[in-house]
Amino acid sequence: MFKTLKRFSSVILIAVSSPNFSIAADVDKLHFLIPGWAGGGWDMTARGIGDVLVKEEIVNQVSFQNLSGGGGGKAISHLIETAEHQPNTLMVSSTPIVVRSLTGIFPQSFRDLTPVAATIADYGAIVTSIDSKYTTWVDVVKDFNDDPRKVKIAGGSARGSMDHLVIALAFKNEGFDPKKVRYISYDAGAKATAALLSGETALLSTGLGEVLEMSKSGQLKILAITAQKRLDIAPNIPTLTEYHNNTVFANWRGFFAAPGTSQEQIDNWNHALQKMYQTDEWQIVKNRNGWIDNYKADKDFYTFLEGQEKLVGGLMSELGFLK
Repeated sequence: MFKTLKRFSSVILIAVSSPNFSIAADVDKLHFLIPGWAGGGWDMTARGIGDVLVKEEIVNQVSFQNLSGGGGGKAISHLIETAEHQPNTLMVSSTPIVVRSLTGIFPQSFRDLTPVAATIADYGAIVTSIDSKYTTWVDVVKDFNDDPRKVKIAGGSARGSMDHLVIALAFKNEGFDPKKVRYISYDAGAKATAALLSGETALLSTGLGEVLEMSKSGQLKILAITAQKRLDIAPNIPTLTEYHNNTVFANWRGFFAAPGTSQEQIDNWNHALQKMYQTDEWQIVKNRNGWIDNYKADKDFYTFLEGQEKLVGGLMSELGFLK
């Protein structure tokens, strides 16, 4: 009874704040386009949100498509080129869509798509294997100081992208030259994690959501995260700030639609997401993955993306990734 009343109250709340809302706005079919391989942050975000939408009967049917390549550029090009045939498609993306546009990895930017909503944020995590010689971030700093070339760090994205930027910033804030970071690029987080577990690299730079469950099950060890303070869902994982390193960063994730998507369709999707945030099932999925709510609807999302260009562009220039 309480759950029913809670769900009904959330509908009333949305109706008051959104004049175009109606009960019929719930989505029939929703297709998620994922620019990376299964098991990565984009994949986990799309599938996690899609599962909640179906379980809570907000969306009748969801499907997923992994289309990796070009640092996400292949999926972007596909969405643009087939726009007329993508009325029910949402492509998941994150900070790298800004980074890779700035660096010219692909020619498009978020302006070539239709921003729909920012949904979550995920803190960076510095990870090692369970039997690693590194027990704390201090051990890593000592090794890097002795010889940066011996500290190999895997990441599930290209050089100059978020995984690289976060670890480079962490070393910069220890007083080192960030250009000396030996970053090994893999196509998607799952492959980078496999590289760590196989011993190809000593460290992994990734999103907390991609490794939190593996950490809890004892498959790997998280040395530090880029949150300001420890998280309730991960109380045993220290932050870099505890080591007097002021690296604090959260990677947003959100959804884009094909160019030319109608405002009515955008509104329908946002109403569905707003309802999702009110569910108990979402709280379970969010906490399991170490995510924080970061909801911004289309227009606010667009403004946020413009700010990200300036913020991330400045950081990349400072670290030497942009000329």
